[in-house]
Amino acid sequence: MLNRIAHDHLVEIQLARPPVNALNRELLVTLQQAMADAIAQGARGIVLSGNTGMFSAGVDVPSLMGRGRDEVRSFWREFFVTCGALARSPIPVVAAITGHSPAGGAVLSLFCDYRVMAEGPYKIGLNEVQVGLVVPECIQLALRRVVGAYRAERLLVSGTMIESKDALACGLVDETTAVDQVVTRSLCWLRDLTALPAHAMLPTRALARADLAAAYADIDALPLDTFVDGFFRPETQAVLQALVARLGAKK
Repeated sequence: MLNRIAHDHLVEIQLARPPVNALNRELLVTLQQAMADAIAQGARGIVLSGNTGMFSAGVDVPSLMGRGRDEVRSFWREFFVTCGALARSPIPVVAAITGHSPAGGAVLSLFCDYRVMAEGPYKIGLNEVQVGLVVPECIQLALRRVVGAYRAERLLVSGTMIESKDALACGLVDETTAVDQVVTRSLCWLRDLTALPAHAMLPTRALARADLAAAYADIDALPLDTFVDGFFRPETQAVLQALVARLGAKK
């Protein structure tokens, strides 16, 4: 489900769950463990990457449909735990957005320190509203930190998916490059950052990200049950079932 690639003092963690790196509970738990292992083994930075043309298609919605509330809640809790692991990472993390990155894929990238995205017709965005889900404050906060309050409102309320050039223009990603250079540019940025005096850079980084870290200090204090209630709303279930049907028709 993951590939770990060493780049000297940096570690690339590549999502590898074919065909589209959809996020299920097992992948999230594995990602958390891979990050913890990299940190424990002395990595100075992490690159989170995907496959060429696809970073992550987001949450594996088909796997959640028909599940009971406890199972669905367990998945979403693990999703927020993963966001928290990124938010509170003691070392910098770069999202190497190697292609499309809708919904949950875009969310994970927001909790990284820096985002490099593939140029071209690849799309990114938090399209939760379009599939009937309310975006909780703990995720809205992450988007506001990256693009500002007004732009975040526009992107969230409409659930707009935008191409990489527009994502760069509004600050949703920090740079774009050829799809085969996304990981390389991510590593370059990390190498430059980690070349700075660690005793100054890391505490400064921690202060700059303190609001994000504090928001995820206690996962069980997040409005998880409210979010799960929304997931099971009849209107939301109808939209999600239609989405699953469309995905099935494409296979």
